[in-house]
Amino acid sequence: MALITRLLLCALLLWPVLGQAAVEVREFDDPVTEQRYRDLTATLRCPKCENQAIGDSDSPIAGDMRERVYLQLQDGRSDKEILDFMVNRFGDYVLYNPRLEGRTLLLWGLPAGLLLLGALVVVLMVRARRRTSARDLSAEERARLDALIKRERTE
Repeated sequence: MALITRLLLCALLLWPVLGQAAVEVREFDDPVTEQRYRDLTATLRCPKCENQAIGDSDSPIAGDMRERVYLQLQDGRSDKEILDFMVNRFGDYVLYNPRLEGRTLLLWGLPAGLLLLGALVVVLMVRARRRTSARDLSAEERARLDALIKRERTE
């Protein structure tokens, strides 16, 4: 009786692990469609997982998205049509590279703008340093410098 209890306990403990070990098998008519499937599942982001493609995610929603991509490929839809469907269904978040639109201009333009701003700040700092280092000494500063040099020679 103790042996049966231990076996049942081990089976219950291993049950969740066995459920996660499932492997999806997809059959494709040609290697081009299979490559398109891989590219699309690598391009789409899982809405549940943070920064993980649906091809790499084990979440149920990613599995559903992979299934939808597969079915739409089998229906003969283009990559653009599939991406449009996913964006309409899940929002722009599913795209790793958001489209260039009016509402995403800041997202695309901010890195370039910050880079230009940084370059401008560096140029202004270099110019300011050149101006201060190239400035002539005043008569008072020249006299003080000469006095220091004479004192050092006499010592």
